[in-house]
Amino acid sequence: MSYLFTSESVSEGHPDKIADQISDALIDNFLAFDSESKVACETLVTTGQVILAGEVKSKTYLDVQQIARDVIRKIGYTKSEYMFEANSCGILSAIHEQSQDINQGVDRTTKEEQGAGDQGMMFGYATNETENYMPLALDLSHALLIELANLRRENAEITYLRPDAKSQVTLEYSDDNKPQRIDAIVISTQHDDFDEEATMLAKIKSDLVSILIPRIKAKYPQYAHLFNDQITYHINPTGKFVIGGPHGDTGLTGRKIIVDTYGGKGAHGGGAFSGKDPSKVDRSAAYATRHIAKNLVAAGIADEILVQVSYAIGVAKPTSINVVTYGTSKVNLTDGEISKKVESIFDMRPYFIEQRLKLRNPIYSETAAYGHMGRKPETVTKIFRTPNGDEKTVTVELFTWEKLDFVDKVKAEFGL
Repeated sequence: MSYLFTSESVSEGHPDKIADQISDALIDNFLAFDSESKVACETLVTTGQVILAGEVKSKTYLDVQQIARDVIRKIGYTKSEYMFEANSCGILSAIHEQSQDINQGVDRTTKEEQGAGDQGMMFGYATNETENYMPLALDLSHALLIELANLRRENAEITYLRPDAKSQVTLEYSDDNKPQRIDAIVISTQHDDFDEEATMLAKIKSDLVSILIPRIKAKYPQYAHLFNDQITYHINPTGKFVIGGPHGDTGLTGRKIIVDTYGGKGAHGGGAFSGKDPSKVDRSAAYATRHIAKNLVAAGIADEILVQVSYAIGVAKPTSINVVTYGTSKVNLTDGEISKKVESIFDMRPYFIEQRLKLRNPIYSETAAYGHMGRKPETVTKIFRTPNGDEKTVTVELFTWEKLDFVDKVKAEFGL
């Protein structure tokens, strides 16, 4: 019997995502001027206020207030009527030095023996139901909001959009776990005030169905066949959505971990990503397990794969590595035997993850909205500045964990 599965996404203007983007902008600036920086930075946003807190060990000094304002401005909070605006919001920094007790467990005389920055388990997932090896419902949820943000910035076809938004996509799957059609789409978007609420609701629903959806179908032709006349649309189902962003809801770093990963598919170890330098395995090992899972699926090991790794704080070698193929394996090996081969291909000690995926670079701002996984690897040039006038231009690779650079090694190891 067929079944339904749902995933959601949130826009860059969602309060929790504002917090994530500020935290990751701080990470990038610290790493740009001191690649060995140790940072754990949390952000809280609410009406007219930003609070920064966390622990830092770094040789560089930053104007954290200016960095936060630049992020808020880029997102689009530039009008006083939003009750949260880049130039006027208050910013309080309570960032202090990293605990020496933690630092002594991470730093080692030999870099290769760098210990894990915390205990815990991390998961990576991949499926061949999409071209980027991501769960389809989440991929579509992200796509809807990316295109909605494009429409907002263009300010041409739709002129009343504000930065805060959420989406949700429900898919119908067949008995053999193949997506058949879109059953429902939910979009809640912040908007300017209208004179009449009934007119407003009709206008927003009409615009999103007649403008946004065709753009999605054109931009992602591989998904066009999933759209149909029977889709149930819930557009701003509560009605008016003028009060939004941090004025409508307080935002915190790390509160959208399922949006950031696989939309409820696979599993999650519970650790957030944003605001953490790569010595924190919550982040680096989650990227590494995604890299493994994607390369395994792309190599034809299985249709769907979940990889788990776990660590003890201060210890380099993982306490476990496990691969689950959900019965979709294409090789004549048990999941345990596949796990052993994976262990021989991918060195999961924290230093080697950092080196393999080039994680000590300022690459994290781009991860902080629309998901950390399934994104396109690319090389970009960035410019960073310090309060004393230092400027640094760096060229970095983004989303290195999405590269299919281990497919040949996997095939060789498995005899494919």
